[in-house]
Amino acid sequence: MLLPASALRYKSGDSEYRYRPDSEMLYLTGWEEWGSIAVLRGHAAKDRFVLFVPARDAERERWTGPRLDPGEVKARFGADAVFPMKDFRERGPALLADGDRIHYRLGASAMCDEVVREALRAGRARRARKGAGAHMVVDPGAVLDAMRVRKDAAEIARLREAARISVAAFREALARVRPGAGEWEVEAALEAGFRSRGAGGPAFATIVAAGANACTLHYSANRARIGGGDLVLMDAGAEFDYYAADITRTVPASGRLEGARREAYEVVRGAHRAAVAACRPGGTLEDVHEAASRAIAVGLVGMGVVEGTADEVLEGGAHRAFFPHKTSHWLGLDTHDAGPYRQAHGAGRAGPGVGGPSAGGTGVPVADVPIELEPGMVFTVEPGLYFPPGSCDRVPELEGIGIRIEDDVLIGEDGAEVLTGELPVALEELAPLVGTAS
Repeated sequence: MLLPASALRYKSGDSEYRYRPDSEMLYLTGWEEWGSIAVLRGHAAKDRFVLFVPARDAERERWTGPRLDPGEVKARFGADAVFPMKDFRERGPALLADGDRIHYRLGASAMCDEVVREALRAGRARRARKGAGAHMVVDPGAVLDAMRVRKDAAEIARLREAARISVAAFREALARVRPGAGEWEVEAALEAGFRSRGAGGPAFATIVAAGANACTLHYSANRARIGGGDLVLMDAGAEFDYYAADITRTVPASGRLEGARREAYEVVRGAHRAAVAACRPGGTLEDVHEAASRAIAVGLVGMGVVEGTADEVLEGGAHRAFFPHKTSHWLGLDTHDAGPYRQAHGAGRAGPGVGGPSAGGTGVPVADVPIELEPGMVFTVEPGLYFPPGSCDRVPELEGIGIRIEDDVLIGEDGAEVLTGELPVALEELAPLVGTAS
C-alpha cells in the first residue's frame, strides 16, 4: 500500500491553510506531516513499514517549525526504515514491485503515479521469470474502508470528546441566536466554543442558516441577518484529534414556535425519535432511514402537505420533495467517513468487506444487501423537512423554512448510545437556551 501525505493548500500566494493530514495515512501510521509518503508491505520479511520524509531544512523550519530527524521518526512511529523524500523515485519501484498488487489511489500524487508505473513495469518482468510481482493497482479503500467503519476504544474516546465539546459549544451559540443577529455571529460563537475547549476547529464548514437559507442543505455562506420570524438551523461539529462530531439543531429566533411550523418541527422530532429507536446491533442504516421516512410521510399527510396514505406517499416518493436526503452517514476521521453502506454477500451473515462475487465460490449469484450494524460503528441520525419558497401551496405558512435535527450514535453490544444526547431536542428545553447572551 502506497499512501502519500496530503498536499499543502494555499489560500493565496504563500499563505497556507492550516494543514490537515490525509485520513488514510493518519489512520494507519499516526504520521501528521506534509511532504511524506508511507509504504506498507505486509508480504515482506523486512521493511514492512517504510516512511519517506523531507530532509531537515533549517531555513524553511524558521518559517514552518522544526521537523523530526529520521531517527526520531523511526523511534516514535515504529517505522522499519525512514528515508529522505529525494530517495523515493530510486527506492520506491523496488519496494512496490514484489507484491501481487499495489493499493494506491491513482492521481493522488504525480510522483507516486510515476513510481507506480515503474513498479508495475518491473513487477511484470519479475512475474514472467519468478511467477510473482506487482501486476495491478487497487484502491486502498478496498482494504481500509471496512476497517475504518468499526471504531476501536481509542477512536471512540476521541469521538466522545468531539461530541462533548460540540454540545457545550452549541449551548453557548444558541444564546447568540436572536432577531437582528448575524448568522456569522452564531458561527463565530460555535467555532470559538470548539477551539476554547481544545478542539482543532470545526470538522466541516459550519452552517448557520436563517429562514429560507436552511432549505439549501449545505449552505455555509453565513452572511444574512436573522429575522424575527425565522427558524435558524445550526449544523456544526468540532474536530478533536482529527475525529469529528456532527450536530444539527433548529430553533425559532424569537424563542416561540406555533401553528403549522410547530407541527412541522414535531414531525421532524418524531422522525428523529423513530430513527434513533431503529439503531441497534443487527439492524441497518436502511432500517434507520425507513423509520424516519415513515414518520415523515405520516406527518406530511397529517399536516395536509401531501395527499394519500403514508404507504402511498412512501411508495410514490412524494415525501422526497421535502425530505431529499438520507438519514445517516458514517462518522469518524472524516465527517462523511469511509465505509460501505451496502455489500454483496451470499448465504448467511457477512460483515463489511466480507463476501465476493459468489456464495462460497459456488458461482451462485450473491445479493446486494445493507451492511449490518455492529458494535463500534458510529453514524449520524438526521431527519429533516425543507420547504423552499413556492414549494408548498397547500400549507403556505411552511414555505421558507428548513428543519433538521441531528445527533451522533454509537452502536454498542446491547443497543445504541446517542453521543450528543446531552443537547436537548424538545423545543420546550431548547427554547430557554435561545437568545440569553447579554
